[in-house]
Amino acid sequence: MRVFGEIGRRARGAAAWFTQPLLPDDLLGTLNPLWSTSEPHARVVGVRRETADTTTLLLHTGRTRIRHRAGQFVGIGTRLDGVWQWRTYSVTSRPGDPRLAVTVTAVPGGTVSGALAHRTPVGALLRIGPPAGEFVLPDPVPEKLLFVTAGSGITPVMGMLRDLAATRPEALDGAVAVHCDRTPADVVFAAELRRLAATTGLRLVERHTAAEGRLTPDALADAVPDWAARQTWACGPAGLLDALATHWDRHGDPDALHVERFVAPAPVADPGTGGRVTFATSGITADADPGVPLLAAGEAAGALLPNGCRMGICHTCVGRLRSGGVRDLRTGEVHDTPGQTVRTCVSGAAGDVEIEL
Repeated sequence: MRVFGEIGRRARGAAAWFTQPLLPDDLLGTLNPLWSTSEPHARVVGVRRETADTTTLLLHTGRTRIRHRAGQFVGIGTRLDGVWQWRTYSVTSRPGDPRLAVTVTAVPGGTVSGALAHRTPVGALLRIGPPAGEFVLPDPVPEKLLFVTAGSGITPVMGMLRDLAATRPEALDGAVAVHCDRTPADVVFAAELRRLAATTGLRLVERHTAAEGRLTPDALADAVPDWAARQTWACGPAGLLDALATHWDRHGDPDALHVERFVAPAPVADPGTGGRVTFATSGITADADPGVPLLAAGEAAGALLPNGCRMGICHTCVGRLRSGGVRDLRTGEVHDTPGQTVRTCVSGAAGDVEIEL
């Protein structure tokens, strides 16, 4: 692999002399998509069935791979019927692993998750976005840890447990992991979780809901009497997380509960002012109404703009801000620093704005 990396580096340097007006990355991305910096790809080099509905994909990524932190997620794009479809999945490999692992559970009726979990062969080419997310452990790691997960909510926590076991095993001494799934056969990473509990100081509490019912805050308190003294990371269905948040608000320290929800954030109530958008490279201008993404406004005016997932995951649509300001339509935050990169698919105009696209 090191030889191929050197070949790619030399080819990229040579291409810079012969690819005008086509950029070197554009040309080399057509030769090998893993060499592209503008549209990063990954090759599936391993497929591991975890349960009947869950599969781990082992990915060989290109040179632009950004090191993730345990607990973060990445966007994964797969081409279905000629169209790139994107979803986000937690990284379940350690930050230092040579292969990036994402674990996908097929959602009933989910076209994309079903294709990734059941119909992705070794050798398949996927698109990949940069790591993101704040569901990570701090440094230093707290002395008393509690993990509460259900179903596929185990995936970001599995990345944390693997990383701790390999780099800071002392952090698992006295740590507790409470995991819920319907039956023992449905538990993702079951053998590895039980092995961790047998070989480290981690205490594993499995709850099989088909026989014991869903986990409640009271049941959690019975299983982990000192829960209020622990820093807790929880991921799972919305009902469980809502119940835990209410319990921590009433009986514990809300700041000690760290939650990851597998849902997209709702659009902000205030969509901003809108404004005139100038795409500097093409010279096209467009009027963007409040709440309308810059990408949509530009396309409506005839601009040919880069795009991919159209949901803020893949970073294909980014352009540099030349002047003015934009509003993140998911968070409401305004960005107005010249030179800052802007995702046009999730950014609206906050007054007149000029973008280098």
